[in-house]
Amino acid sequence: MTDGKNITGHISHTFSPSVLPVQKLIFTGFIVLLLILFGLDLFLGSVSIRPADVIRSLTGTGDETVQTLILKFRLPKAITAVLAGIALSLSGLQMQTVFRNPMAGPYVLGVSSGAGLGVALVILGFSSGMGPASVTAGGSWLLVSAAWTGAGAVMILMLFISARVRSIMTVLIIGMMLASGISAIVSILQYFSDESMLKAYVVWTMGSLGNLSSEQLKVLAVSVAAGVILSMASVKMLNALLIGENYASSAGLNVTAARIIIFAGTSILSGSVTAFCGPIAFIGIAVPHIVRNMLRTSDHRLLVPGTVFAGATVMLISDILSQLPGSEKILPVNSVTSLIGIPVVIWIILRKNISSELF
Repeated sequence: MTDGKNITGHISHTFSPSVLPVQKLIFTGFIVLLLILFGLDLFLGSVSIRPADVIRSLTGTGDETVQTLILKFRLPKAITAVLAGIALSLSGLQMQTVFRNPMAGPYVLGVSSGAGLGVALVILGFSSGMGPASVTAGGSWLLVSAAWTGAGAVMILMLFISARVRSIMTVLIIGMMLASGISAIVSILQYFSDESMLKAYVVWTMGSLGNLSSEQLKVLAVSVAAGVILSMASVKMLNALLIGENYASSAGLNVTAARIIIFAGTSILSGSVTAFCGPIAFIGIAVPHIVRNMLRTSDHRLLVPGTVFAGATVMLISDILSQLPGSEKILPVNSVTSLIGIPVVIWIILRKNISSELF
């Protein structure tokens, strides 16, 4: 079992135990920006709403039409954006540490594809003997559990591969090939699926933050909360693994148990978002690097909370941009996150020693 005190004593020489004034300022800025963006996500859209009307709607004293728009559509969508940003960013941070790979992320290494396969098996796999209503009646937990299983299976497979292939780029190529193989399986399922099921799956693949029912939002919130708790509990383990598995073992860490806990949290986080919001690209890669460079630290005691705030912030920005405020048109949120994340990924690739260094 993990000896927390022993590990803490060993890593204290590597990680600073104190929070610097600049880091405190950055955390304060994240919190303030997050609150501002959350409010803007409620105010802005195809129809602009005055802040006073939004506040009255939240207190139940506003115009009925505005209140319906805020409480039934914009507020759940903003909450979903926060949850999705937190989940994808934290899962990316943990994957980069465990795989010791700066390009690791749920989308790039095929983990999101594995979660998507789980969703496809639920939505498309039942089409021969069950109708859409029957699948829906199975509940949101069936969908999210299938996504967790698919994501976890791919993570275990990629860890097995990365233990035998040291080249970061080779691991990435294998991850992309695995994702392509999963896409081929999904295509076969689509070919043999019922028309109504196929339509439901195609809509899911487009990715959206605003199509969740109240039941799905509750399941997503509970799932992300569970994943965040596991991530917070894994902080010392992540710090120890960052230094190296041999060192972590000598410091008293049960590496196998640590991997199980970290993999469980990562699978829950990435699988839950994929199950309800569809595949969302590049947030899991970009945000951890942004936070790491802003805080100038590799200590997960700071990186985990920093990634939580930054992930929620970036996803709210993406959601606001995707709405094209003042226009009736809405962009797919996946397109916006790709435009934000791709420049960061290119910067990572161009960094020196990418083939051998994580930080």
